[in-house]
Order: sequence, then C-alpha cells, then structure tokens
Amino acid sequence: MNDRAFEIFKNLPVLETERLRLRKLSMRDAGDVFEYASVPEVAEHVTWNYHRNVSDSLHYLRFITQQYQDGIPSPWGIVHKDLGKLIGTIGFHVWSLANRYAEVGYALSNQFWNKGYTTEAFNEVIRYGFERMHLERIEATCKPANTASERVMIKCGMQYEGLMKKKLFAKDAFHDLKLYSIIKEDWEQTTLK
Repeated sequence: MNDRAFEIFKNLPVLETERLRLRKLSMRDAGDVFEYASVPEVAEHVTWNYHRNVSDSLHYLRFITQQYQDGIPSPWGIVHKDLGKLIGTIGFHVWSLANRYAEVGYALSNQFWNKGYTTEAFNEVIRYGFERMHLERIEATCKPANTASERVMIKCGMQYEGLMKKKLFAKDAFHDLKLYSIIKEDWEQTTLK
C-alpha cells in the first residue's frame, strides 16, 4: 500500500448522494449496526455471521476503526440523511494499486431493501473509485442465489464476467461467486452522456 492509498483510507472522505451520507464508522454506531447485523436474512449472503449481541457489533467496529488507523481498505457507513441513522456499509475491501482495480462489498438493513439505497450508494462509490482513486476497473461478486445484489450490480452498469466455482470459503463451506465488473471507459461513456 503506498502513501496515497494509506491516506485515502486513513482519512476516508464523506461522500454525499441525494438521500445518503457515506462516512467513516465509529464506535457510536454499535446500536445501528446491531439493529441490522443481528437479522439472519441480512447476513445470509455475506461472509460474516449475524450478530448475536451488541458485543459482536462493538468487536466489528473496533476492527474497522483499527483498519482506518492503519490505512487499510475499509467500508463507509451508509447513513440515511432524513433519519440520521446508519443503515448499512459499503466500501472497497480489495485494492490493487499495481493493477488499478478494486472490489466493492456492501450490506444493508433489510428495512431499506428494494428502495434503491444500495444502488445509490454503489454508484457514488464507483464514481469515487474512478475519479479520485484513479481505478481502471471495479469488481463486485455475489452468490448465485443473491439475485437482489446481482440486480444492484447490473443497475450500476456492471457486466457479468462469469461464475467462479468455489471461490469463497465462508461459514464452513465453499461458495461459487458470480463476478461483475465495470471499467472506467464504459463508466465514462454512460455517465457523460
């Protein structure tokens, strides 16, 4: 990780969309994180297990805030502006400076599913990745059964590249993952129309 990468994640900027504010997570978010992360359906398609108590959420937030301090790729908290409430996370969890690509992951409270919030946040993260991080490619993956996540990727202009067999080992099992990506040139063509 070079100095520029270190500074981006150490000083993760606030990003704004029409309905959302993307900002660093803090220990004060434990209640909101627990509210959505304790729902088994929210954790069904991600690598982490649902939170059984607030201690699980505090442990997660300690881990993420340490990642910020170390300048390691870490997520933004997704805050609903009107409610002033944290409703999920989104961010880069893989970044290859040499190859100028990054991978995005996200999770959202089930109370806010099917309202376009993830797509709104993801479009802003894509913009930031291409304009500020100088990426050439952004990737995202999902389990084949996670059709809602797949719809988000498609709405954000990503293209399906194929099925990666047994790509992920999580929750004591191997999982196939669908790979989606968008390259800067394609994003510019659709965004600058």
